[in-house]
Amino acid sequence: MSVTQDLESPENVIFPPGDLYSDEPPLETDLHRLQMTLLIQCLEWLWQNRKDFYASGNLTIYYSPRQRKSENFRGPDFFVVLGTERKPRKSWVVWEEDGKYPNVIIEIISDSTGDTDKGLKKQIYQDIFRTPDYFWFDPETLEFSGFHLLDGEYQPLEQNPQGWLWSQQLGLYLGVVQEKLRFYTREGELIPTPEEVAQHQKQRSDRLVAKLRELNIDPDTI
Repeated sequence: MSVTQDLESPENVIFPPGDLYSDEPPLETDLHRLQMTLLIQCLEWLWQNRKDFYASGNLTIYYSPRQRKSENFRGPDFFVVLGTERKPRKSWVVWEEDGKYPNVIIEIISDSTGDTDKGLKKQIYQDIFRTPDYFWFDPETLEFSGFHLLDGEYQPLEQNPQGWLWSQQLGLYLGVVQEKLRFYTREGELIPTPEEVAQHQKQRSDRLVAKLRELNIDPDTI
């Protein structure tokens, strides 16, 4: 039985209301939670002036009025929808979002979820969501793979010399550094977190103050 047939079987569906809350379990470990938060924070900082996207994680995506009951299907750990309004949501309900599905999905896998993320979920994202860019990352083993939808089928992405993978949808690279999955610009610059930006600015300020004092200039007079 195909994924589509399975999802449409009467015994596997219920009829949810339109106003749906996310119903996802907590992420497995702190590593998973921190990784998801890191991706969201970095993208929202980079696109802080944009209002045409939605980025979230561990949030249920409802894509049919006859919602599947299976516990094996959960919301992506991280996803981005482009060309939509940037606002808080309880969940992502496709039929209330002009039929839009995620443009990018990243699953943060583990021993217990890996088979589903590489099998059933990958099939759903390919055949039903038609999500152009799909990645998975294991924060413990650092396994990292990515795929781009081409002619209706996911094709593996090839790493660049740094071991990064390109997301056409985001216009960014994804790569592993210090055991974390991070975003990089086309030019290879790391996309920082807000905390990293603040820390960098403080370091620059401290160096400037030190230099002024070396020159016998009171920083408070500047």
